[in-house]
Amino acid sequence: MKSPQDMTAKLAQQWHNADWREHQLLGNPAAWPLVLPIGQPGTQVFLGDAALLRSHLQQWRGVEQQGLGIVQWQAKRYRGSSDTVAVPTHWRLHRPSEYLAAIGHFRAPGHAQIKADYTRLSTLIAAVERSGFQRLLVRRLVQWRGTSADTVIAAAQIALRLEPGCAQGTPLRALAMQGNDSKFFERNAGLVTALLDERFDGEASHQGLTGFLGALSEDDHWLLVAPLAPGLLPFARQRVPAIELMATPLPASRILLVENERCLHQLPQPLPGTIAILGAGLNLGWLTAPWLQTRNVAYWGDLDTWGLQMLASARGHLPQLHALLMDRATFDSYADRAVAEPVHAVASSGLLPEEAALDTHLRGRPQGRLEQEFLPAPLVAHTIAQWATSS
Repeated sequence: MKSPQDMTAKLAQQWHNADWREHQLLGNPAAWPLVLPIGQPGTQVFLGDAALLRSHLQQWRGVEQQGLGIVQWQAKRYRGSSDTVAVPTHWRLHRPSEYLAAIGHFRAPGHAQIKADYTRLSTLIAAVERSGFQRLLVRRLVQWRGTSADTVIAAAQIALRLEPGCAQGTPLRALAMQGNDSKFFERNAGLVTALLDERFDGEASHQGLTGFLGALSEDDHWLLVAPLAPGLLPFARQRVPAIELMATPLPASRILLVENERCLHQLPQPLPGTIAILGAGLNLGWLTAPWLQTRNVAYWGDLDTWGLQMLASARGHLPQLHALLMDRATFDSYADRAVAEPVHAVASSGLLPEEAALDTHLRGRPQGRLEQEFLPAPLVAHTIAQWATSS
């Protein structure tokens, strides 16, 4: 048999389980009432510890008297007694308010924080319409504790309007959206990133918020610079802040932009007059650097809708840019290596007609993502070398 104190302590502990919170708070019709077995006193208690039995019955009568849900009773006849005794068998809590009242009345561990969490969640769930956002907020309490409800609601509204690359090279603080000030993204980067991850299957975390939105990084987004021939730079590879790269012309006639750093080993060397810059993602605002206008620039990225969006963004800054290995023929040749793309990027308007056709083709395929590192190294080396010798 369990006391109200024991049961409310367990109920309070369940609050810390994200699956339990989601089940109880997000409209599951079977979630309420909670029907909790109390456990009946055994014959040994009835015969040997009348005080304990009396206390047990009084406690559960007190639960009823306090209006803390409904206690179900059952008449039970114990061995050695000719009379029946009404004992509590189940406790029914019909709604969250009864749950909160019960753990508060018996001062279950953490009851004040649970009440505060629930009160805030009630406000947030009512104000945030997207079910995925509601689920995120219910499951990840630490994501918004310490943040005002108005700010969380504003973040959710903003996250619904943001799209990959929408900053178009402006700093995040200059991204004018109703409901935020110039410090909004700085203060709430973690929350906004989590909300965007829910919409775009983790891409905001994967690329970083600044890169995902195509903003100019003011926190020095670092790019990997790798000369593909000796003597161009005094190092074999070096990380350089994007903002410095804008103001520092590189001593090469050809610049190769590569989406992912992990593809460095696939690049041909030596390749005279060529420097590779890797790892920009959607953080492409630095391509407005004036010195790049006088260089022959090529772009090589993943064959998926995100890679094509990055290509379109890069071409928006550098119209003369060449795309390498980002065509239908390459995809079709290695389609057996493609995987599913969980979430598509927003369709881009800056693609050439054949690239736009490829984008449409990829969106219609169950496996529409061919990551660049899965292309054969000889093919990559040959294609890049051919571009270099013809430019």
